[in-house]
Amino acid sequence: MLLSATLAVTALPAGTAAAAGTAGAGTVRAAAPPRVPAGTTAGYMVVDRVTGRTALAHNARGRFRSASLVKILIALDYLESRTPGKAVPAADGESLKRMLRSSDDAAASAFWRRGGQRAIIDRMVRRVGLRDTDPPPPSRPGFWGYTALSAADMVRTYRYLLDRADPKIRDLILGHLRRSTRCASDDFDQSFGIPSAVPKPWAVKQGWSGYGTVPAVPCSGGRSAGSAAAQAATPSPATAPQVTAPAHAPVQGATPAQAAATQAAAPGQANAGPATGPVSTRPPVNLARPVLHTTGLVGKGDRLIVVVLTLQPAGASYAASAARLTALTKQVYRAGLARTHSS
Repeated sequence: MLLSATLAVTALPAGTAAAAGTAGAGTVRAAAPPRVPAGTTAGYMVVDRVTGRTALAHNARGRFRSASLVKILIALDYLESRTPGKAVPAADGESLKRMLRSSDDAAASAFWRRGGQRAIIDRMVRRVGLRDTDPPPPSRPGFWGYTALSAADMVRTYRYLLDRADPKIRDLILGHLRRSTRCASDDFDQSFGIPSAVPKPWAVKQGWSGYGTVPAVPCSGGRSAGSAAAQAATPSPATAPQVTAPAHAPVQGATPAQAAATQAAAPGQANAGPATGPVSTRPPVNLARPVLHTTGLVGKGDRLIVVVLTLQPAGASYAASAARLTALTKQVYRAGLARTHSS
């Protein structure tokens, strides 16, 4: 894929550049270093694909549970396992569309079972060259959202898609990510992070876990989780409506042991099979606190790879988490873009 040596001026957020006709040219105002909100753990990266340089990084190898980010790996594994030249069945094509555009969990679970569950991650680690990624614990093979990964490995995944994957596979997956819907299949608003903080064009994959099965404010109600103004009216965790956690989303505020017990009793992915496979020797990821992630390609020619992963405070509401992540993403993007233009 040919890359433009420039970023359109319209892609620069207000106040970031005084004049920037080409990358590295013009006068670019220095952006303040991003500030991770209190009580939040974050890992982020901004990579410039024109120069090949990492413009910004923090805790890049810190590991988080993937939530729905793993759906990119599930799609890659499915498509690359097919006989070359053989068309994707219409039903599978529709499932890929729902899974990648609207983060459909049922579609992901079906592909996960068909691909051998944890074996999907083992194959992707070898093929893509991932260094921090592990499959879900052997005791929870059906919980694809418990895959462990890092910001650095998400960058490697996007680089693989852009530079090494078959062009037809690349275009299919990225084509869906460019058409990410505001409302997810489960009626959560997934317009937080990049879609709310960064000008188009972009292609995004979002992830969230630990907020229950039903959003406090359904996306169909027209309220955007990425809107900071809307967060002020959000009830505190103590007064927010109680919801039941899905199989891949632990109860808010639970300890890891309590989260595991909840998972064992939950429907859906909980009946995914026996515990098999080796146990990772690396420290386990936090399975109790909510996570919210935003990742994708930004700018003309997919110039920037932007990844922001967060472990949110225990008991945090979805709306408050979305506001925190969107604010952090805006800072990360501006700081990364400023460093790109100053390099």
